Amino acid sequence: MTVHFIGAGPGAADLITVRGRDLLARCALCLYPGSLTPTDLLAHCPEQARLVDTAELTLDEIVDELVTAHAADHNPVVARLCSGDPSVYSAVAEQMRRLDAAGVDYEVTPGVPAFAAAAATLKRELTVPTVGQSLVITRTQARSTPMPEGESLSAFAATGTTLAVHLGIGRIEQVVEELLPHYGPDCPVAVVAHASQPAETVLRGTLADIAEQVRAAGLSRAATIFVGRVLDAEAFPDSFLYSKGRDRRAQPGSL
Repeated sequence: MTVHFIGAGPGAADLITVRGRDLLARCALCLYPGSLTPTDLLAHCPEQARLVDTAELTLDEIVDELVTAHAADHNPVVARLCSGDPSVYSAVAEQMRRLDAAGVDYEVTPGVPAFAAAAATLKRELTVPTVGQSLVITRTQARSTPMPEGESLSAFAATGTTLAVHLGIGRIEQVVEELLPHYGPDCPVAVVAHASQPAETVLRGTLADIAEQVRAAGLSRAATIFVGRVLDAEAFPDSFLYSKGRDRRAQPGSL
C-alpha cells in the first residue's frame, strides 16, 4: 500500500491534475482538509471509499489513520489530499517524517498552488523581462510557527523582487508598513482571495491604498498579496526565447 500526497489545487475541482484525479478514483481511503476541499473533488473517489475530514484532527491522529491503513493493506492506494501544491505550506513534511519512521511508502503528486491560480486570475506573468525575474513566496507570522531568522518581509523587500505573500491579509497594515520603505507608495499591489472559487475576489491598487481596500472588502483569510512592478509592466522587451536572433539549433537549456 502506498500513501499518495495529492495536490488538490487552489479550490476549483477541475484544477486537480489528471494523475491526482485517477488516484482518487482508485483509493480505499481519502483524507482531506474539509474547509478547503470542494465536494465535487471528493466525487472522484469510489462510492465504497472511506472519507476522513482532517480539519479537526491532530497530526498524530492523521498519521495514525495512514499507518493503520498501511497495516490493513486492503487497497494499494490511500489518498491524502493537500490544498494547493504539497511543496508549499502543506504541512506534509512532518507527515512524511512520521511515515518514514513507520516504514510506510508514500509518493507525492503535485497540484496547482494558490499563487499560480491567483496570477492566472490577474492575467499576469510574474517574471517579466528586465522588470522582475524572481519571485519570493513567503508568509507573515502572528500566531503561527515563527519565521526563521533572516526571513522577514523587509529583508526580502530590500531586493526589490516580486513578492507573493500568504497568510498576511489579516495584518495588511503591518505588511504595508514593512514594504513601503523599499517599494514606495506607488508600487502596484494585487490581492486575490479564494482564487478559482465562486467567492473569488480581486483587488488592485498600490501600497498607498491597498490596506483600505482590503478592509472595505472585508477580506480576512484565504488571500494572496502580490507586490511588485511586474503587476503593471507594459514597456518591457520581448523575451529572448522567441527572438529572431536566437540560434534555434542550440541544445535545450542553453539559453
